[in-house]
Amino acid sequence: MRDIQMTKIVGIGGSLRTSSYSMMALHLAAQRVQSLGTTIEMLDLREMTLPFCDGGKDYANYPDVTRLKKTVKEADGLILATPEYHGSVSGVLKNALDLMGFEELSGKVAGCISVLGGQSNSNALNELRLIMRWVHAWVIPEQIAIGQAWQAFDSEGKLLDEKLAERLDEFAKSLVENTQRLTS
Repeated sequence: MRDIQMTKIVGIGGSLRTSSYSMMALHLAAQRVQSLGTTIEMLDLREMTLPFCDGGKDYANYPDVTRLKKTVKEADGLILATPEYHGSVSGVLKNALDLMGFEELSGKVAGCISVLGGQSNSNALNELRLIMRWVHAWVIPEQIAIGQAWQAFDSEGKLLDEKLAERLDEFAKSLVENTQRLTS
């Protein structure tokens, strides 16, 4: 089995909102994964200039596409965090995934997080599972859906629900352990 220090996880935040609950959730998951001894790198799509995917391969005028592809290709696993918009994944996260392909995503282990304004459900999480399965990635069984996000976090960005925080711990543990198993 691979040494835990050699495991690299990349977190991708699929929200463009300034005060994003999805990014808060992603950062909490990243902290937990890092506390387990892995290397974590965050890709904040708010800070990247990515074109709309046109199905082509030439994005030479967009160095952030090269950075996205290289960073993900070099990773062992991913944390994907998305707000749920109209029952699905955010457009910005879907576009970032569309800019990549099998070369970057195949064989990656992924953990998925969705954040909603309404009641917690699995719509966006199911969509992420379909997308990742299509590119031959492995999605862990544990997933996190944070409903009513506007009241789920305290002023420091921590989860108020203790059981949800414990589930996030289990999510991180599963992501690290399965990444080590499937990429060794």
